[in-house]
Amino acid sequence: MAPEMEPLLLAWSYFRRRKFQLCADLCTQILKKSPYDQEPAADLPVSQAAWILKARALTEMVYIDEIDVDQEGIAEMVLDENAIAQVPRPGTSLKLPGTNQVGGPSQAVRPITQAGRPITGFLRPSTQSGRPGTMEQAIRTPRTAYTARPVTSSSGRFVRMGTASMLTSPDGPFINISRLNLIKYSQKPKLAKALFEYIFHHENDVKTALDLAALSTEHSQYKDWWWKVQIGKCYYRLGMYREAEKQFKSALKQQEMVDTFLYLAKVYIILDQPVTALNLFKQGLNKFPGEVTLLCGIARIYEEMNNSSSAAEYYKEVLKQDNTHVEAIACIGSNHFYSDQPEVALRFYRRLLQMGVYNCQLFNNLGLCCFYAQQYDMTLTSFERALSLAEHEEEAADVWYNLGHIAVGIGDTNLAHQCFRLALVSNNHHAEAYNNLAVLEMRKGHVEQVGDLQRSYVAAQKSKAAFPDHVDTQHLIQQLRQHFAML
Repeated sequence: MAPEMEPLLLAWSYFRRRKFQLCADLCTQILKKSPYDQEPAADLPVSQAAWILKARALTEMVYIDEIDVDQEGIAEMVLDENAIAQVPRPGTSLKLPGTNQVGGPSQAVRPITQAGRPITGFLRPSTQSGRPGTMEQAIRTPRTAYTARPVTSSSGRFVRMGTASMLTSPDGPFINISRLNLIKYSQKPKLAKALFEYIFHHENDVKTALDLAALSTEHSQYKDWWWKVQIGKCYYRLGMYREAEKQFKSALKQQEMVDTFLYLAKVYIILDQPVTALNLFKQGLNKFPGEVTLLCGIARIYEEMNNSSSAAEYYKEVLKQDNTHVEAIACIGSNHFYSDQPEVALRFYRRLLQMGVYNCQLFNNLGLCCFYAQQYDMTLTSFERALSLAEHEEEAADVWYNLGHIAVGIGDTNLAHQCFRLALVSNNHHAEAYNNLAVLEMRKGHVEQVGDLQRSYVAAQKSKAAFPDHVDTQHLIQQLRQHFAML
């Protein structure tokens, strides 16, 4: 019979293999054998190690990378007290991105979001909900994540995640935050860092985490850059951006780290200072040449400022350092497509397919590129695959909308009319489909139906009863195949 592995070593093995639940359960069993059930004992190294390991395991189960989470909800926009220029100079603000359009396709060709920014080739947290300039646009912003609740506040998103993570401890929380002696833990750096991450990420108690970080910074005589970064993260979560800026700058003076540059750039972006963020990223590139995250950050800012040509150049620099970077490949492909280079865009999207990206959006883009590159043999095959991979009705609506454009391109207006109707069956808020249907009806001389379509668009009814959904989709695909056979 093989000897059993020592429990603490087995728990560490689970942690390294990212089996966090098994690691936490095993650490709980180790701690039960200790007289200090829920608190590490200084004279018991095994108990202390198990306590730290369990805290890290529970943290990793709900960990969120703070660098990419930058959604701005209605609460942040309404209660924001930061002074921002109402009429900024051209090229110095993200609120008016259209004033700095340099090169690339015009906004008349490339679709834009409600915030006035061009639609990127990659879905990021900042582009999912956008940053509308007015309260009216914020209320009209579609609800994200396909939930019944709007993105009212970025902090609310963290609260829901924190409360859901409590299910990992059916007998109650692992640590009673209200009874902690923060002064005692701040004097133990190893325990304090694990405890801070547990409080900040797992419990989402930013105020207590800030108190612990402040005490630990004082104990380290303000010489530990890591604690200054954590204080800055807490200030950023609390909406105190100027205080967060001071902490991140102080941390950079002591130790220059890539993450600190990214955190500080987030502060400047939320304060609508993109030029300062660009200078900061370039300063970071002088210290860390070829760093992919810094190059990608510069490209994102240029893209949000409608400077597509500069964004594409930096995305190409990203690919020189990492030729498997999905965001860079997708954004360059999108830029080439809207620059009337579908053949070049097709190469980038095929690269994504070779890398294992397999979703509705990719096949939809492949179908459009094949059509405009006159590779008709793969056009309908790609769109059929996109329809089969559509996970939501909104995705299917976009595919049918593009099929309607293809039908217009081959001259079959009746087929285009049916495709646009199917797009509205899947998504009754599809404004472009309403617009194109109105154009088709106007060409037929049906003025009354044009008025009905306009009223439907304004009312934005959620019911799908306006258009029947009994159209034979296979028959439409067969019609398109016959058209392509004659080309």
